[in-house]
Amino acid sequence: MPKLTKKLIDATPTPQPGSKPLILNDSDVKGLSIRIMPTGQRSFMLYYRTASHKERRPKLGDYPILTPEKARDIARDMLAEVRRGADPSLQRQDERKAATLAEFATRFMAEHTDAKRKARTAEEYQRLLDKHILPALGKQRVADIDRTEVTKLHHKLRATPYQANRVLAVLSKMFNLAERWGVRPDGTNPCRHVEKYAERKVERFLSDVELRVLGETLTAMEEERTAPTTAIAAVRLLIFTGCRLNEIVTLQWEHVDLPNGCLRLPDSKTGAKLVHLNAPARDVLAKLPRQPGNPHVVAGFTEGGHLQSMENIWQRIRMRATVALWEAYPESAPGKLVVDLKTRLKCQPAHTEVAAEASAVGIKLPVGLTDVRLHDLRHSFASVGAAAGMALPIIGKLLGHTQAATTHRYAHLAADPVRRANDLIGRRLAEAMSAQEQPNVVEVEFQVTNSSR
Repeated sequence: MPKLTKKLIDATPTPQPGSKPLILNDSDVKGLSIRIMPTGQRSFMLYYRTASHKERRPKLGDYPILTPEKARDIARDMLAEVRRGADPSLQRQDERKAATLAEFATRFMAEHTDAKRKARTAEEYQRLLDKHILPALGKQRVADIDRTEVTKLHHKLRATPYQANRVLAVLSKMFNLAERWGVRPDGTNPCRHVEKYAERKVERFLSDVELRVLGETLTAMEEERTAPTTAIAAVRLLIFTGCRLNEIVTLQWEHVDLPNGCLRLPDSKTGAKLVHLNAPARDVLAKLPRQPGNPHVVAGFTEGGHLQSMENIWQRIRMRATVALWEAYPESAPGKLVVDLKTRLKCQPAHTEVAAEASAVGIKLPVGLTDVRLHDLRHSFASVGAAAGMALPIIGKLLGHTQAATTHRYAHLAADPVRRANDLIGRRLAEAMSAQEQPNVVEVEFQVTNSSR
């Protein structure tokens, strides 16, 4: 019987799927063992008998969060309680059931979220806990929270359906784990049967005119140096690759493979990802200078860091592009307003100046590009492909989707070429049917007959 050490535990292979768990006993503390499941989960266990000869096998914690040394300390303390006639396993169950949601949330984040979820997901879970869940339910015992209280919290957030549903999802996961960890009885998750709110998917696609205006704005700001070169490059890469914002701003040069025309991302929302680079994207990367000592493509203002202020810079870009979009339609009221201001000021007016002038004369301005999020550039990448008749699976592959349903949102755009073809056929048929010269019709019928032989 060996002593349980980190080296021994790490070196022990995981049992084959479908086989029994592997138990390794500790030579130092009698009853202490580690259980290795076919799933790869490794947990410290303690076997003992109570004063009334009842067998107990409580779980002490999961490895490597719980180290062998700490597991031995916990086991020794529990065995000392057993010798005094206590039943520490039963006491721990009672303590867990008495835990408040705030106390349980700490364990939830440490043992589940931080250990098994991506850092950005963990940050979002913590934000939802701090802002919505704990202020409402944090002081209540996990075992006492019922469906009425969950429904009340969900209903309170009804003005923001997406947020309400994310809160419900996090709570549901917490209560599922509470059942698994023995804090609540099985089948008592209070989130069950709480109906989610319908969510309106925001799908904003840039038109050809909007893309042209945005491109001109990026070029102008780059030449004037009114925005960082790396930020301009980041926006262009978002447009040309369809990548997510975090994938671009955290991109490192070691992940860029220009000779083979691709990005080899070691991690993304869906895991490791290969991004194919088209010619415009390759050109952006080829022209972007590297900062000595900084591994990031979109270098920031701190030593070795990436750009952190993309949203603020994007706000300036889309405001300026909106003014340019209004000016692109000089016959419209907003367009005339921009042209007149430009003439008076002898320079391109800012969005705030146009808005003030419009308010003064009672003109309602269209939103332009002010509602365009950086993520909408990804939607626009996909919409161009769909409208061009590309198959949805191909578009999904380019975007790195793992679920076909995610790409299906562009199905209505993919139908546009079909509609155009249908309109063309209908127009040709109508023209043929309304032709004045009868011989032409006969000739067509004769050709069809011959071709069918």
